Amino acid sequence: MMRIILVGILVVMTAAVGWITFDWYRGQHMSRTFGEPFVLVDHNGDEITEAAFRGHPSAVFFGFTYCPDVCPTTLFELDGWLNELGPEGENIRAYFVSVDPERDSPEVLGRYIANVTDKVTGITGEAEDVAQMARSFGIYVRKVDLENGDYTIDHTASILMIDSTGDFAGTIAYGENPDNAMAKLRRLAGS
Repeated sequence: MMRIILVGILVVMTAAVGWITFDWYRGQHMSRTFGEPFVLVDHNGDEITEAAFRGHPSAVFFGFTYCPDVCPTTLFELDGWLNELGPEGENIRAYFVSVDPERDSPEVLGRYIANVTDKVTGITGEAEDVAQMARSFGIYVRKVDLENGDYTIDHTASILMIDSTGDFAGTIAYGENPDNAMAKLRRLAGS
C-alpha cells in the first residue's frame, strides 16, 4: 500500500514539474512574435516591414510567379475563402511573399496577383533579404536548376496564419479540405 502511495506522489510531482517546465518554455519562446524583423517592398514598390503583420490577423503564403500549379492554385483558393468569409474575415490581411525576387519585381508580382485577386498584397525585395525572411518564418526554399538553363523553386506550400499580435496561429496546408481551411480562417479572424 505504501508503495502505491509513493508511486502516486512521484507521478503527481513529475506531472507538476513537466507542466511548470512547459509553462516556462512557452513564456520564453512561444509568446514572442513570429519571424524576425524585415524590410522589403510590396507590389506597389512601397516599403513593408514585419509591422504589416500586427494589429490584425494575417494569412501569409510564400511562392513565386513562375510556379506552374501550387502557387496560382493557393492564391485562387485563398481569394475564394476570403470572399466566402465576407464581412466576417474583412480584418484578415493576406500576403504573397515571392521566394523568387530575381524574376518577381514589384511590377511582375503586382500584375500576377491582380489577375487573381485584389485581397492579397505581394511582397518581394533583395534576394538575401527575402531568403532571411523565409528562414525566420521556417519556410523551406530551394532553387532547382532545369536542363534548359531555367530554374524552378521548391518551397513550403502552406499558408501561415499569424494572429493580430504577430504570433504563429497555425497553417493551411496545400490541398487541405476547404471546410477545414474555412474553419481555420474563421478562428484566425477572431484572433
